[in-house]
Amino acid sequence: MNLPSFFRTIQAKLIIIYVLLILIAMQLIGVYFVSAMKTSLTSNFSKDLNERAELISVLAAQNLGVSGESAEESLENLRVLVNNLFSINGAEIQVLDASGKVLTTSKPSHADYVGTKNTQTVVSRALQGIRDNEEYIIDDDNVRKKVVAKPVVSGGKIVGAIYIAASMTELYSTMERINNIFISGILLALGLTVVLCVILAHTITSPIKELTRRATAVAEGEFHQKMAVLGNDEIGQLSKAFNYMTSRLRDALAQNEEEKEKLASILTNMSDGVIATDETGRVILMNRRAGEMLQVEDRPALGTDIMSLLHLPPEEQGVLEQGAMHSTILENDGPDGNMYLIRVTFTPIHRREIGIIGTIAVLQDVTEQEKLEASRREFVANVSHELRTPLTTIKSYTEALEDGALQDPELGPRFTAVIQNQTERMIRLVTDLLHLSRLDSKEAQLRKQPTSVMEMLEEVADRFSFQMQEKEIKPTLFIASDVDTAWIDRDQIDQVLDNLISNAMKYTPEGGAIALEARKSEDGQLAISVQDNGIGIPKKDLDRIFERFYRVDKARSRNMGGTGLGLSIAREIVKAHGGTISLQSEFGKGTKVTFTLPMDPQGGEAR
Repeated sequence: MNLPSFFRTIQAKLIIIYVLLILIAMQLIGVYFVSAMKTSLTSNFSKDLNERAELISVLAAQNLGVSGESAEESLENLRVLVNNLFSINGAEIQVLDASGKVLTTSKPSHADYVGTKNTQTVVSRALQGIRDNEEYIIDDDNVRKKVVAKPVVSGGKIVGAIYIAASMTELYSTMERINNIFISGILLALGLTVVLCVILAHTITSPIKELTRRATAVAEGEFHQKMAVLGNDEIGQLSKAFNYMTSRLRDALAQNEEEKEKLASILTNMSDGVIATDETGRVILMNRRAGEMLQVEDRPALGTDIMSLLHLPPEEQGVLEQGAMHSTILENDGPDGNMYLIRVTFTPIHRREIGIIGTIAVLQDVTEQEKLEASRREFVANVSHELRTPLTTIKSYTEALEDGALQDPELGPRFTAVIQNQTERMIRLVTDLLHLSRLDSKEAQLRKQPTSVMEMLEEVADRFSFQMQEKEIKPTLFIASDVDTAWIDRDQIDQVLDNLISNAMKYTPEGGAIALEARKSEDGQLAISVQDNGIGIPKKDLDRIFERFYRVDKARSRNMGGTGLGLSIAREIVKAHGGTISLQSEFGKGTKVTFTLPMDPQGGEAR
């Protein structure tokens, strides 16, 4: 086994951590325990010596200070006292007189000390009457001892002192035995800890090793791997997360395959051609529609330079290299021999921190759009036709006036009125065209504000009241009770109402009726209708009634000043509000035009 490699494993790290934690804890406990034990034993040892010294001093007080014949007896009593009654193992007890001379000692080897003076500091302090005198010494035999000295008081005077020097060898031996026992216990505990740590680390690292093995298998594409969940701890939660991950990976892989199939299906069935290139401009993907447009097969085209594939001019090379999105129009001969126009839009593919890694080219057949442009040109021709008639009339009458008709009191004013009429007609036509153009280009901004529907309809009726009185047309106005306020562009809707009522008056005979009604539709929108009992519209013309410049009765419409754009403008304004407009008519009975508008501020298209 490679030892350095082993120490880099989680198992070894866990074992080392657990052992170090136990070792540190035991060291801290051991230091505290030994210190407390040493303090306790030393304290008890000192206390015992002090108590014995106090007791001996009391008993010795009866035998010190005696003179004469009793002196010898007292000295004998002191010898018996220190040698028999208060003998301490490994300790020396000395009885001193008031001058510090040794009267007797419990240690026979120190018999020669008798009669000599004990000059130790503790003795001097005791003879001065100080009771707390103790110190530690190391004698000539290198033995640590505890020294205690107590004064002997008799009759209120210090008559001597008790000196005790006790060896601490036995105390330190006891402490050493206890330390040895404690160290043995620590070593045994460490051994058991190592065994338990190995077992515990194995229970932790074994699932991790298994998870690593299965994760490696998943990385190699085996997504069926599954971990056994043996509990709800962190390892169990990790196993659950691994199983969930593999499940999501399988789902993601399946979804990715599905998306790829969808993308391939979309690219295959798109109406537009799609070509993708790499950063060098080589084709890496081309759908079927692009092949059909370019009349090439997609497989052989792969790897071809897009410049040569699309037959682009040299100046396009620089634009492509700049990575800017742009479009160009290509002319291509179709299989039927007709010329097709293809718009190619180039979009660069960007990747973060790398830059442009390719280009997407979208090919659109714009041949139909060109046809639409032709329709627009037809529209311009219609406008030109509408303008040519009044312009021709104005020119003819102007020439007549120049030729002398202006001097004729009857023809002059009549020709001038015709010119003014035709001028006003052109102004109305141009105004309507400009309005339609703004609506088509979405330049006509809606300025919605809360508007009272009743007030708006009453004002419309008032504006046409004089003309209706002239034609003896009876107007009616009905507003439902649940219709109050709507968010609309008041000026635009006024124009819609003016166009509708103006049309109704044009095609309603004298003595007819026009009804203006406002109510809420089933979907909660405001529904406003203008109904007349005029000549109506033939059924064949109903589908085209909202087309620009379409007239049912062209001659009559022009004579009445109509431009053929009123209903088209009304439809565009209503559509801009997000509403709808419809027309019901029966020839010979009348017409009803209804348009709906959202009543809330958010309704309608964003313009």
